[in-house]
Amino acid sequence: MTFPYWIEREQLTALQHGIATGMVTLGFIGGSITDGRPRYNWPEYVVQWLIEQYPTVRFRIENAAIGATGSDLGVFRVQRDLIDRGCNIVFIEYAVNDDEIPTEKRHRSREGLIRKLLQGDAKDLILVYTFCNTMLISMEDDSYPPSIEEFEQLANYYQLPSIWVGKYGLDQVKSDRLSMEEWLPDGIHPSKVGSRIYAECVITFLQEQLQDSGKISRLTSHETSRNKLIHPIDSLCWEQVYELPFSQIVTNGRWVEQRWHDYEWIDTILETTEIGAALAFVFEGRGLVLAFDFGYQSAEFHYRIDGGAWLESKRDCPDWVGASGWYRLFDCGDDLRPGEHRFELVVQQRGSESTHETYFRLGKVGIIT
Repeated sequence: MTFPYWIEREQLTALQHGIATGMVTLGFIGGSITDGRPRYNWPEYVVQWLIEQYPTVRFRIENAAIGATGSDLGVFRVQRDLIDRGCNIVFIEYAVNDDEIPTEKRHRSREGLIRKLLQGDAKDLILVYTFCNTMLISMEDDSYPPSIEEFEQLANYYQLPSIWVGKYGLDQVKSDRLSMEEWLPDGIHPSKVGSRIYAECVITFLQEQLQDSGKISRLTSHETSRNKLIHPIDSLCWEQVYELPFSQIVTNGRWVEQRWHDYEWIDTILETTEIGAALAFVFEGRGLVLAFDFGYQSAEFHYRIDGGAWLESKRDCPDWVGASGWYRLFDCGDDLRPGEHRFELVVQQRGSESTHETYFRLGKVGIIT
């Protein structure tokens, strides 16, 4: 393959400036390959290397990656989980988790995520492309897998560095440095050795970018051109989104709203165990998503918008899902006419064969404007 492992496009001025001032906040967002909770994914080794290289710099780590989530949920989380944390640099890893999402939807959510991150204080963004088995056919044909090719369109348009760690890892396998099983035992999730391989590629890129101290930028966040956003590729990208407060939801039945200690990514849950309990709210926008603490004990629901036909949720439940703990997005669509809409929902039993108590745990109502 002739594709490079990385494309620089623009210097890491915000990271370099943070190193020069002695304080750096590193941000990560993506799926399980980047999730910090296993304590051996690739960000761990990148952070270790930076600490060793810059022992006088204080590093703060904001790893906001969550397994089994994509850029569609990421765009609704990024303000709370990364932007408000003042990151100097953010690594975005969604090529795998967005792989099976339709092109139009993933392009809109990705571009919205990137544009939200580029607003405000200056920060560097790096796109990191990992690997899953469905990408192999394209790579063997010397072409980008569609999910990565579409990310590269955004990288070129916004001049963002990109690192193809998946290609680097596959090349290590082809050179007999390690086997496919040693790299990715299940074809997606790297072992500790595999995570080090991913990190090795990222570290080599960072070494190249940071080796010349003369490149360190003294620009402030108000002097960088990064904040001057060009027009979006897709005018319907998910840049303008907001979260509807639970206080604006009208409920019918037994409900409780409570701070959620079971899952660190959700602040508050609106919960019921009553089949037939209902909720409704009015929102201003053109699209709506709901996010849940989901598991095999989750209830289903039917819903309607503006008094239209009732639709059923019918969410699948893979074998790896526990009773709860999957921060799962449900997309109600982004093609409504702009303006005011009314949403209604009624909780339903999850299948007639269920023998355990079911619950409905709503963690977020996201609006696309």
